[in-house]
Amino acid sequence: MAAIRGADTKPEMVIRRGLHARGFRFRLHDRRLPGRPDLVFAKYNAVIFVNGCFWHGHDCSLFKWPKTREEFWRDKIAGNRRRDEQSRQALLGAGWRIASVWECALKGRDRLPGEDLIDNIATWLSSDRKETSFRGKDTV
Repeated sequence: MAAIRGADTKPEMVIRRGLHARGFRFRLHDRRLPGRPDLVFAKYNAVIFVNGCFWHGHDCSLFKWPKTREEFWRDKIAGNRRRDEQSRQALLGAGWRIASVWECALKGRDRLPGEDLIDNIATWLSSDRKETSFRGKDTV
C-alpha cells in the first residue's frame, strides 16, 4: 500500500488540466481544510474531492471487496467512509460547497465523456449548488 498515491493521481490530473484550460485557478491539497480537498477554489468557495472507487467504497462496477483479509479491508474502507463524512460535514458547516468526482466517472465501461465531465464541473463551480457528485453512467 505504500505505493498508493493520495495526490496527483491520473483522475485528479485529468480534472486539474481540464479546469485549468477553462481558466479556473485553484489550490491543491490545502492542509488547513478538513479532509485536505484535492482542489480548492477560494473564489467560488468550493472544493473538489477526486475519490478512488475502491478506497472510498463506492457502489459501482469498479469496486469489489477483496477476497483476502476481509475484516481488515472492511474496517479500512469503513474508516475512510467515516472520515469522508466527517470532513464533508465540517466543510459544509464552514460554508464551503463540495463536489465529489468518482473514479468511475473517468474510467471503466460506464465512464462519462471527458469534455462533458469537465463542462459539468465548470457549470457546478459557477452555480450556487452546495453539493454535487459526478459518477459513472450506471450509478445514481
